[in-house]
Amino acid sequence: MKLQLTPRLTQRLVMTPALQQAIKMLPLTRMELIASIRQELDENPFLEETAQEDSQETESEELPKSEKTEFEEEAVLDNAEKTEDTQPDWEAFLQETAYSGATGEGYAEKPSLENTLRQEESLHAHLTWQLNVTVFDPILNEIGAAVIGNMDEKGFLAPTPEEIAVEAGCTVEQVDELLDIIHTKFDPPGVCARDIKHSLLLQAQQLEPDDPVISELIAGHLHHLTEGNYVRIARELKVDVERIIESVEFIKTLNPSPGAAFNPNKPDYVEPDLYVVKVDDEWQVHLNDDGIPKLKINNQYRRILKKNGMGTDAKEKEFVERKIQSALWMVKSIEQRRQTMLKVGRSLAKFQRGFLEHGISHLQPLVLRDVADDIEMHESTVSRVTRNKYIHTPQGLFELKFFFHSGVKSYLVSDVSSVRVKEMIKKIVMEEDPKRPLTDDKIVELLNSRDVKIAR
Repeated sequence: MKLQLTPRLTQRLVMTPALQQAIKMLPLTRMELIASIRQELDENPFLEETAQEDSQETESEELPKSEKTEFEEEAVLDNAEKTEDTQPDWEAFLQETAYSGATGEGYAEKPSLENTLRQEESLHAHLTWQLNVTVFDPILNEIGAAVIGNMDEKGFLAPTPEEIAVEAGCTVEQVDELLDIIHTKFDPPGVCARDIKHSLLLQAQQLEPDDPVISELIAGHLHHLTEGNYVRIARELKVDVERIIESVEFIKTLNPSPGAAFNPNKPDYVEPDLYVVKVDDEWQVHLNDDGIPKLKINNQYRRILKKNGMGTDAKEKEFVERKIQSALWMVKSIEQRRQTMLKVGRSLAKFQRGFLEHGISHLQPLVLRDVADDIEMHESTVSRVTRNKYIHTPQGLFELKFFFHSGVKSYLVSDVSSVRVKEMIKKIVMEEDPKRPLTDDKIVELLNSRDVKIAR
């Protein structure tokens, strides 16, 4: 036995910077992609944003052939183009070897969009902050915490001052003192009122303290305003009708629910990444590129380099080569992301044609491998593309992950979607007699009659 060195020549896919950038581009959401593009535009002088949506030819393609040929012989650009030409095929490098365990080298899994949304400030937090910077008496501060804690989402206070005094262990006079501070100094006006009338009256006293007509309208004639009999109200208050109309217009500007503006559970609107529309009995998939900057290589710097040369500074040469390569990789990565999303969207439209036309009752079971085999890519690629992406369909807005789920055995050849089975069970439960609910065995029997095999 002896030790010896044996050279061996093998071929394997290497995680180049271009490959790593392409992999990181796939799972990005729209906002993350836009932020990434904006950052690259700020850092890379060889990238610029096109003014029009349609792709335009770069300035280098408008140069005379002789100038282009001469310019492309520059050492730095030649090296950048050679480096680009030696990259692996963009359809091939996203396959299984590039994703090693469906993670990819250097890739960090990011949380879903739902776990990264920032929560808005609540009304309780807004009032607590004002209490801490306004009331310095520890007793009143404690009473204020009890008052704010008993307030509902609309900003009204249900307990009486006597009940709050018992809870806080203080006198009614101290509660009234604290409420007076809140009613006169806190924002929004009208908060911590007993009801709508009290809230409107507090708002009017803050905004128009010198107008007694408005206060009298709210206190004694609020229910008469809905009838529109302004002449009768003017006669009772002994003022002109025009004065009543002006006061009513001011009352309309008040907020009957002062706490509604601080609702932390505001809806978060999602912009779809894909649209599915039906054209001539065919379902077509379109990308939502609205708001995403269109990139092209800035050839102004190329002309400067051609005219002035690079000089002998190695650092300058290395900087330019790196920026050119980064610009080319960014443009190709974005285009690869677009094409892959289109392929996945068209494949989903083909598999889920029944769902698009008839709804969830025709949803078919589907797994990542089905789409991956259809578009001839690895399922890890499909998983990355569908992460945090949304598609707009005639049936509503859905996350791409919604269409991937298991199937339930059927008495016929094809399986039934598990989502469809859940919808069946939900409908059965909603239609049952609440006084005599169905047993699990009865629900299984009903599902069996609808060609669904399911255990109890």
